[in-house]
Amino acid sequence: MGRDKALVPYLGIPMAQRVEAALSEAGCVPVVAVGGDAVALSALGLTTTADRWPGQGPVGGIISALERIESVDVVVVVACDLPLLTSRTVRALVDALDAHPSAQAAAAVTDRIQPLCVAWRPAAAVELERCFATGERRVQVALQSVEYIEVSADPQDLQNVNAARDIRH
Repeated sequence: MGRDKALVPYLGIPMAQRVEAALSEAGCVPVVAVGGDAVALSALGLTTTADRWPGQGPVGGIISALERIESVDVVVVVACDLPLLTSRTVRALVDALDAHPSAQAAAAVTDRIQPLCVAWRPAAAVELERCFATGERRVQVALQSVEYIEVSADPQDLQNVNAARDIRH
Protein backbone atom coordinates (compact mmCIF):
# COMPACT_ATOMS: atom_id res chain seq x y z
CA MET A 1 0.00 0.00 0.00
CA GLY A 2 1.50 3.37 -1.08
CA ARG A 3 1.61 6.56 0.92
CA ASP A 4 -1.11 9.14 0.45
CA LYS A 5 0.22 11.84 -1.91
CA ALA A 6 -0.96 14.54 0.47
CA LEU A 7 1.44 13.29 3.11
CA VAL A 8 4.56 12.97 0.95
CA PRO A 9 6.98 15.69 2.00
CA TYR A 10 8.50 18.15 -0.46
CA LEU A 11 11.47 19.95 1.06
CA GLY A 12 10.44 18.57 4.45
CA ILE A 13 6.90 19.99 4.43
CA PRO A 14 3.95 17.71 3.62
CA MET A 15 2.42 18.70 0.29
CA ALA A 16 -1.05 19.08 1.78
CA GLN A 17 0.28 21.79 4.10
CA ARG A 18 1.96 23.61 1.20
CA VAL A 19 -1.30 23.59 -0.77
CA GLU A 20 -3.24 24.71 2.31
CA ALA A 21 -0.81 27.60 2.78
CA ALA A 22 -1.26 28.79 -0.84
CA LEU A 23 -5.05 28.64 -0.51
CA SER A 24 -5.06 30.43 2.85
CA GLU A 25 -2.68 33.13 1.64
CA ALA A 26 -5.04 33.76 -1.29
CA GLY A 27 -7.92 34.29 1.15
CA CYS A 28 -9.61 30.92 0.70
CA VAL A 29 -10.98 30.05 4.11
CA PRO A 30 -11.87 27.62 5.36
CA VAL A 31 -9.52 25.15 3.68
CA VAL A 32 -10.97 21.64 3.81
CA ALA A 33 -9.24 18.45 2.64
CA VAL A 34 -11.70 16.11 0.91
CA GLY A 35 -11.05 12.38 1.26
CA GLY A 36 -7.61 10.94 1.85
CA ASP A 37 -6.23 9.85 5.20
CA ALA A 38 -8.39 11.93 7.56
CA VAL A 39 -6.41 10.96 10.67
CA ALA A 40 -3.05 11.91 9.17
CA LEU A 41 -4.41 15.09 7.58
CA SER A 42 -6.01 16.11 10.89
CA ALA A 43 -2.67 15.49 12.61
CA LEU A 44 -1.20 18.08 10.21
CA GLY A 45 -3.81 20.56 11.44
CA LEU A 46 -6.06 20.32 8.39
CA THR A 47 -9.84 20.21 8.49
CA THR A 48 -11.14 17.18 6.62
CA THR A 49 -14.39 15.92 5.20
CA ALA A 50 -15.28 12.60 3.66
CA ASP A 51 -15.54 12.11 -0.08
CA ARG A 52 -19.11 10.92 -0.72
CA TRP A 53 -17.76 8.58 -3.40
CA PRO A 54 -14.30 7.40 -2.30
CA GLY A 55 -12.34 5.67 -5.01
CA GLN A 56 -14.67 6.96 -7.74
CA GLY A 57 -12.39 9.67 -9.12
CA PRO A 58 -12.03 13.38 -8.64
CA VAL A 59 -15.46 14.50 -9.90
CA GLY A 60 -17.07 13.01 -6.79
CA GLY A 61 -14.51 14.76 -4.62
CA ILE A 62 -15.27 18.08 -6.28
CA ILE A 63 -19.00 17.60 -5.73
CA SER A 64 -18.28 16.71 -2.09
CA ALA A 65 -16.25 19.93 -1.71
CA LEU A 66 -18.90 22.10 -3.35
CA GLU A 67 -21.60 20.66 -1.11
CA ARG A 68 -19.47 20.84 2.06
CA ILE A 69 -18.42 24.47 1.83
CA GLU A 70 -21.48 26.60 2.53
CA SER A 71 -22.13 30.34 2.45
CA VAL A 72 -19.39 31.19 -0.04
CA ASP A 73 -19.55 32.39 -3.62
CA VAL A 74 -16.49 30.48 -4.85
CA VAL A 75 -14.85 27.19 -3.88
CA VAL A 76 -11.32 26.58 -5.13
CA VAL A 77 -10.57 22.89 -5.63
CA VAL A 78 -6.95 21.87 -6.18
CA ALA A 79 -5.07 18.60 -6.08
CA CYS A 80 -2.98 17.95 -2.98
CA ASP A 81 0.11 17.11 -5.06
CA LEU A 82 0.84 20.65 -6.27
CA PRO A 83 3.48 21.75 -3.73
CA LEU A 84 4.62 24.69 -5.87
CA LEU A 85 1.13 26.20 -6.11
CA THR A 86 1.15 29.90 -5.26
CA SER A 87 -1.49 32.20 -3.89
CA ARG A 88 -1.02 34.27 -7.07
CA THR A 89 -2.48 31.45 -9.20
CA VAL A 90 -5.32 30.80 -6.75
CA ARG A 91 -6.17 34.50 -6.57
CA ALA A 92 -6.15 34.78 -10.39
CA LEU A 93 -8.78 32.02 -10.58
CA VAL A 94 -11.02 33.66 -8.00
CA ASP A 95 -10.64 37.12 -9.54
CA ALA A 96 -11.41 35.79 -13.03
CA LEU A 97 -14.55 34.08 -11.81
CA ASP A 98 -15.62 37.24 -9.98
CA ALA A 99 -15.18 39.17 -13.24
CA HIS A 100 -17.40 36.72 -15.17
CA PRO A 101 -20.71 36.40 -13.27
CA SER A 102 -22.24 33.97 -15.77
CA ALA A 103 -19.33 31.49 -15.54
CA GLN A 104 -19.65 28.52 -13.20
CA ALA A 105 -15.92 27.77 -13.10
CA ALA A 106 -12.49 29.24 -13.82
CA ALA A 107 -9.90 26.65 -14.81
CA ALA A 108 -6.13 27.13 -14.71
CA VAL A 109 -4.48 26.62 -18.10
CA THR A 110 -0.83 26.07 -18.92
CA ASP A 111 -0.23 24.17 -22.16
CA ARG A 112 -3.59 22.51 -21.42
CA ILE A 113 -6.48 22.83 -19.00
CA GLN A 114 -5.48 21.85 -15.47
CA PRO A 115 -8.69 20.18 -14.29
CA LEU A 116 -7.58 19.89 -10.68
CA CYS A 117 -6.91 23.59 -10.22
CA VAL A 118 -10.31 25.21 -10.68
CA ALA A 119 -12.41 27.83 -8.91
CA TRP A 120 -16.06 26.72 -8.88
CA ARG A 121 -19.34 28.34 -8.03
CA PRO A 122 -21.20 26.00 -5.63
CA ALA A 123 -24.19 25.91 -8.02
CA ALA A 124 -22.02 23.97 -10.48
CA ALA A 125 -22.51 20.93 -8.24
CA VAL A 126 -25.90 20.30 -9.85
CA GLU A 127 -24.43 19.82 -13.33
CA LEU A 128 -21.42 17.93 -12.03
CA GLU A 129 -23.72 15.55 -10.18
CA ARG A 130 -25.68 14.95 -13.40
CA CYS A 131 -22.44 14.07 -15.18
CA PHE A 132 -21.36 11.87 -12.29
CA ALA A 133 -24.71 10.04 -12.35
CA THR A 134 -24.10 9.12 -16.00
CA GLY A 135 -20.80 7.49 -15.03
CA GLU A 136 -18.49 10.35 -15.99
CA ARG A 137 -15.43 10.53 -13.74
CA ARG A 138 -13.09 12.77 -15.78
CA VAL A 139 -13.02 16.36 -14.57
CA GLN A 140 -12.11 17.67 -18.02
CA VAL A 141 -15.29 16.15 -19.44
CA ALA A 142 -17.47 17.21 -16.49
CA LEU A 143 -16.09 20.75 -16.77
CA GLN A 144 -17.61 20.90 -20.26
CA SER A 145 -21.07 20.60 -18.69
CA VAL A 146 -20.83 24.11 -17.19
CA GLU A 147 -19.89 27.51 -18.55
CA TYR A 148 -16.26 27.99 -17.65
CA ILE A 149 -13.42 30.36 -18.41
CA GLU A 150 -9.75 29.63 -18.86
CA VAL A 151 -7.13 31.45 -16.80
CA SER A 152 -3.47 31.38 -17.81
CA ALA A 153 -1.23 30.02 -15.07
CA ASP A 154 2.49 29.59 -14.59
CA PRO A 155 3.34 25.95 -15.42
CA GLN A 156 5.80 25.94 -12.47
CA ASP A 157 2.89 26.49 -10.06
CA LEU A 158 1.05 23.44 -11.35
CA GLN A 159 3.77 20.82 -11.34
CA ASN A 160 2.23 17.53 -10.27
CA VAL A 161 4.68 16.03 -7.79
CA ASN A 162 4.42 12.44 -6.64
CA ALA A 163 8.11 12.00 -5.79
CA ALA A 164 11.21 14.23 -5.55
CA ARG A 165 12.25 13.11 -9.05
CA ASP A 166 9.13 14.82 -10.44
CA ILE A 167 10.43 18.31 -9.55
CA ARG A 168 11.53 20.25 -12.63
CA HIS A 169 13.75 23.23 -11.92
